[in-house]
Amino acid sequence: MVLKPFVAPGARIALRSKRPGVTYAAASGDMEVVLDLSRLLFRSFHPTPTGIDRVEYIYARELLERIPDRLSFAAVHPAGGYYGRLDPSAVRQFLAFTAAKWRSAGMEDAGKSKAAAIRQMFALRPRPVPKAVGPRIYLQVSPHHLDDAEQVGAILRAEGAQFVTLVHDVIPLSHPEFARPQGADEHRARLHSIDTYARGIIGNSQATIDALEPHLTRGYAGRSIRVAHFGADAPDMFGAKQYDVPERPYFVYISTIEPRKNHLLLLNIWRRLIERLGDAAPMLVLVGRRGWENENVIDMLERGEILRGHVVEAGELPDREMEELVAKARAMLMPSFVEGFGMPVIEALSAGVPVICSDISAHREVGGDAPDYIDPLDGIGWLDRILAYSQPDSAQRAQQLQRIADWRGPTWRAYFDIVVDLLDEVAATVP
Repeated sequence: MVLKPFVAPGARIALRSKRPGVTYAAASGDMEVVLDLSRLLFRSFHPTPTGIDRVEYIYARELLERIPDRLSFAAVHPAGGYYGRLDPSAVRQFLAFTAAKWRSAGMEDAGKSKAAAIRQMFALRPRPVPKAVGPRIYLQVSPHHLDDAEQVGAILRAEGAQFVTLVHDVIPLSHPEFARPQGADEHRARLHSIDTYARGIIGNSQATIDALEPHLTRGYAGRSIRVAHFGADAPDMFGAKQYDVPERPYFVYISTIEPRKNHLLLLNIWRRLIERLGDAAPMLVLVGRRGWENENVIDMLERGEILRGHVVEAGELPDREMEELVAKARAMLMPSFVEGFGMPVIEALSAGVPVICSDISAHREVGGDAPDYIDPLDGIGWLDRILAYSQPDSAQRAQQLQRIADWRGPTWRAYFDIVVDLLDEVAATVP
């Protein structure tokens, strides 16, 4: 039976007695890290991940390797909205289920996939929150339920924990024109929770940390702050089928179709390339779901007859197919107007694939000297560079490949060195 105590609206906490013989907390005196997996549970019925989904998964995977004896899991469960602890063995099974689903998305029967997800959700039903026996950190690395400060406060009181969070960006506030209509208000509410409760903040880039501080009433005073750049996993091609990729030279853009990603620039460039070169024009493969406020882009994709056969909207792809597609591309394109980080830049460079990206601070911070940078408004510059890279003997592409050979990108090992150091620092301040 789950009791519903009088707490803030929406902040429902599992308060059942702890079952004998089940361990949910670290040993007495040790720092316990409670990683919130609400986002992954909420997205369990989606076949492919967003960037934030991947990051939450990687936190679970890497912290299980780093601090298994000090790590616990919790979530606001999608069935009923109760917050509680998650059984550790069920979490491990869920992580394996999630990774397998992402690798082969769409290859299983939809009904069987849904049934498997339901079984996972049942195994991950919320369990009681045990009393803290030492310093406790509640770690949330997605924006899930951060827009409800009362709920966050209730969770922290139930856990008796200090709050550490990862901030991905502040784009809905710094560039509200690129957000959903309600995006700015939602993000303002998330930052209110962070401002009220966060003892530690991890930024995915210095650009994000710089943009965040003005939105906090007391800035970073009294908080532990770190910048940590995401790493990239090596492509997992073991056992992969050979997917069909274009035989002509092609370029890839991996992104949700939304205004700040600047798809319209690329579609207009491809129209010009086709007008010049006809069937000799390179191809453009767009990977990612359709987002919001994108009517002009969708109109061109659906009604732009000249683009047919030259621009392919691939939608959401399983990881293995996407990796193979990227590996054989002439370059990864990233013309976005603003980013908090730009994960595809790191992933492409780490795989040895050239990148042509917008000249913005987040890209330069992580890409260094390797990519080719072009202003996101410079249509002629993008046209010329894409045309040059499409040639089999492209000198500019060969030069970037040489730069990539000397490029040393961020790693997950270095990333979690920074994260664990921050967690230890926050824990040391707990009375």
